[in-house]
Amino acid sequence: MGQQLSCVSNQEHGELFAAVQFGELDIVKIMLDRDPSLIHQTTVYDRQSPLHIAAANGQIEILSMILERSVDPDVVNRHKQTPLMLAAMHGKISCLKMLIEAGANILKFDSLNGRTCLHYAAYYGHSDCLQVILSTAQSSPVAASWGYARFVNIRDGRGATPLHLAARQRKAECVHILLDNGALVCASTGGYGCPGSTPLHLAARGGSLDCIRELLAWGADRLQRDASGRIPYGVALKHKQSDCAALLNPSSAEPLVWPSPLKFISELNHEAKALLERALMKANREREKTIFKGTSVCKDPSSSPQITEIEIDDNASEISDTELCCICFEQVCTIEVQDCGHQMCAHCTLALCCHNKPNPTTASVTPPVCPFCRSTIARLVVARVKSCSEDDPDQDLGEGFDSPKMRKSWKSRNLSEGSSSFKGLSANLGSFGKMGGGRGSGRIAADNEWMDKQ
Repeated sequence: MGQQLSCVSNQEHGELFAAVQFGELDIVKIMLDRDPSLIHQTTVYDRQSPLHIAAANGQIEILSMILERSVDPDVVNRHKQTPLMLAAMHGKISCLKMLIEAGANILKFDSLNGRTCLHYAAYYGHSDCLQVILSTAQSSPVAASWGYARFVNIRDGRGATPLHLAARQRKAECVHILLDNGALVCASTGGYGCPGSTPLHLAARGGSLDCIRELLAWGADRLQRDASGRIPYGVALKHKQSDCAALLNPSSAEPLVWPSPLKFISELNHEAKALLERALMKANREREKTIFKGTSVCKDPSSSPQITEIEIDDNASEISDTELCCICFEQVCTIEVQDCGHQMCAHCTLALCCHNKPNPTTASVTPPVCPFCRSTIARLVVARVKSCSEDDPDQDLGEGFDSPKMRKSWKSRNLSEGSSSFKGLSANLGSFGKMGGGRGSGRIAADNEWMDKQ
C-alpha cells in the first residue's frame, strides 16, 4: 500500500516538473491549488525545485506565480545553486530581473565551484545578465557591506574572478563590461587554469583575439608571469595560437591603453565614451596591421570583426575643411572640452589623454590640458552644435553651425586661442600607434593558493 502511494506521489511530482519546464501555466496552477505542498517538492537527484526549473527554462509566468506564493527566491538545489544562478547560466534575463526584484541574493555561492551568479553570467557569456547583476550590486546592500569593486572582483573556489572566466571562455563583450566596471586586469588566479594566470594568460590559451585586444587596451601586462614562469606570449605559442602570439609578443609595439585613472574619463557620458573607445580600437587596429604585415597569420574575419569607421569620418573628404579638427585637419570634431568649449576629433582627444600610459596605482593622476587655451580638462562631452545666438544675438537664427559664416568663426576661434600650444600634440599624431609606453600597471601578486591545474 505504501509503495503504491509513493508511486502516485512521484508521478505527480514528475507531471509538475514537466509542466513547469514546458510552460503549461494552467496545469501547474491546477496542481498547486489541489496540493500546495507540491511547490516545495524537488527532483530526486539534483534537488531542483519548481522555481529552479522555471528560472532555467525562462518560464516567466510560472516563475511569477510561484514567487507570489511566498516561496524563498534563494532556495538551493543539490549544489547550493539558487534559481538566480540558473537564470544567469542560461541567459534568462526576464527571470533574472524578476528574481532580483523578489529579493534574491546576488552574493550567494554554490558548493560546486564556489561561484556566484556573476561568475555564471561571465562564464556563459550572457552580457545582458552580467550588466543587470552589476547594476543591482551598485544599489544593493552588497555594495555597502562588501564594496562594489570587491564584488566585481569576487573570486570563486579556485581563485578565478568573473574576468578570468570570461577571458578563458572567449566572451569579449563580458570582458569589456567587467573591465569597464573596475575588474582588475592583472589579477592572478589561485588554482584555476595554471596557478598565477592572469586574464591575458587565459585569453591567450583560449585563442581569443578580441579578448586580448580588450585586455591590452585596459593595461594588461604582457610580461607578467604565471606560477610556471610563462608570459602570455609563451602560453599562446604552447597552445598554437599564432595570431594571439603575434599581438602578445613583447618585442611588438605597445598598444594604446584606455586612460581609466583620469577622473573625467570615468565621468564620460555614453556617447562621448563610445566615440573615444572606437578611436582607441581604431588606433590599435592600425598597430595590428603593422604587426601582422609580412607574417603568415591567417585570421578568420568572422571571429574578429573589423571595427567600422565612425560614420561621420566616412564623409570627411566631402566636408569643408572648416569643419575638420584643427589639430590633425583629417577628422571631424566630435569631442568638446565642456568648460572652454574647444573641440577636437576623438582621435586627437585620445592622443592627448594616452600619449603617456597612466598608472592605475598612482594616487593622483594629473589631467591633461586643453591644447587651445591650456585650461585643465575637467569634463568631455560630445561636440555640440553651437547656436548662432550665442556669438551674435543679431544674427539670423536660421543660420546654424552648418552655415559657412559660423564654421569660419568657430575655426578661427580654435586656431587663435593657443595655436602654438598644440604643436607638440600634432607632432605626436604621426606615431599614435606607438603611444602608451610602459607596462605592468595594476599588477597584483599571485595568490598563495596552490591547487591542481584545471
